[in-house]
Amino acid sequence: MSITAERKQELIGEFAVKSGDTGSPEVQVAILTERIKNLTEHLKTHKKDFHSRRGLLIMVGQRRRLLDYTKRKSQERYETLIKRLDLRR
Repeated sequence: MSITAERKQELIGEFAVKSGDTGSPEVQVAILTERIKNLTEHLKTHKKDFHSRRGLLIMVGQRRRLLDYTKRKSQERYETLIKRLDLRR
């Protein structure tokens, strides 16, 4: 369900604003999106796993708050981020 360390490093390298960047909203949203995708696949097979479903809802809310923050700070960074991650909004 969780992502591997190698995949996390790939995401950090791909979405980092500068070298050594692990805390920017872009990187955090990318990692959360990957975790959400993995957990969604898990819940398709384990329909009654309500504890994991609660974790999924918490992650979706966290990603939403980070996206709102990015949109407040810089509209163009927000738009490029959702386009790169293929998110709906």
